[in-house]
Amino acid sequence: MKTILYTIAVAVILGSCNSMSQQTNKAKAPKEDSIRKVTLNIGSLSAKEYLYYHDLLQQHFESQLLHRGFNGGILVAKNGVIVYEDYQGFRDLRIKDSLTDRTPLHIASASKTFTGMAIMQLVQQGKLNLNDELNKFFPGFPYPGVTIKNLLSHRSGLPNYVHYLENLHWDKTRMVTNQDVLNSLFTLKPNKEAFPDKRFSYSNTNYALLALIIEKITGEAYPAYMKKTFFDPLGMNDTFVATAADSSRLTPSFDARGRVWKPDFLDLTYGDKNIYSTPRDLLKWDIAMSNGQIINQQMMDLAYTPYSNERPSIHNYGLGWRLLMLKNGKKIIYHNGRWHGSNAAFARLLSEKATIIIIGNRYNSNIYSSAKKAYDLFGDYVQDGADDDEEKLTTNEEKSESSTSGQSLAAISSIVSPIQKK
Repeated sequence: MKTILYTIAVAVILGSCNSMSQQTNKAKAPKEDSIRKVTLNIGSLSAKEYLYYHDLLQQHFESQLLHRGFNGGILVAKNGVIVYEDYQGFRDLRIKDSLTDRTPLHIASASKTFTGMAIMQLVQQGKLNLNDELNKFFPGFPYPGVTIKNLLSHRSGLPNYVHYLENLHWDKTRMVTNQDVLNSLFTLKPNKEAFPDKRFSYSNTNYALLALIIEKITGEAYPAYMKKTFFDPLGMNDTFVATAADSSRLTPSFDARGRVWKPDFLDLTYGDKNIYSTPRDLLKWDIAMSNGQIINQQMMDLAYTPYSNERPSIHNYGLGWRLLMLKNGKKIIYHNGRWHGSNAAFARLLSEKATIIIIGNRYNSNIYSSAKKAYDLFGDYVQDGADDDEEKLTTNEEKSESSTSGQSLAAISSIVSPIQKK
């Protein structure tokens, strides 16, 4: 833990000249100040490397994102050192209060990386088995043969509650909980998408159920368990799992035109979404994973293995992570997310020890494209060879339109009481 905190501290000190001054609404090029007077190696990154990547990334994001309606935070690290960081816009567009490095933003489906790693850690501890069937945790589960591994890899064939609860006329005055998702599978019996382990079918249901399994095994509520196990030990002080009790501190989201996105009946489920975090906290998460502090390398290799190989594609899914398997042998570990007006990109370029983190609370598809194009600033990621559009993938995996219930957050509350050198 001391190593993590030291590395983060060094990165923060280095980036402070740049990042603290960038907590305004305009992104400006850094002046010839103390940043350029650095002569010593910082962590495992030389001053020359730092300046090279900083200037390259600044130019990239200036052209690709910062002047295209972006409202949020960007952080890019190399060898665990923050080489570029910027915060632009407002926490709440209606009152124009500044958005800073301490503003927690909804990371949407990037939350799945936390749920996946929590499950993998419990497997490593011998408290779970990847081949455990759901009947073990939910007796009489009406979809036989579904395993924990199927949930993690989106190969369960279970229908997506985000879709079927909308179509099966759920009472939208009632906020859906994780237990409601489980109960609905028993009572509504929506049609499965496929038989278990037959094909990839992205479903938020998978991760809502994984959160319930974590609760059954640990005897703790998922939000409390994640705080105790990951957020607090890693110093992720601005990260939390949103509950009804947090309604007053949740950062609102907005559509592309700047109109507030009202909460709806699906806003309380967690495991699949509902983690609020910051770019700096996500860097701490990234470093902890790279240092083997979450799970060991053998388990991490399982998480980074592609499991859906029914058709040739550079896109795949591991256990809690999306994978981009390029034809030149490059491999990107990442997870994007979208929920209402919030969208996030979290990518890990393992061979270059680079991490790209972007979170916004005003919907902006350029978040995905600018993150992806930044890969080539670190290595040969042959972007022209990509066969699918990243925004389309993310939109398909998330709920792209909200069935607004018109409830306020107060109403919701009343319804449900730096990678180290190796």
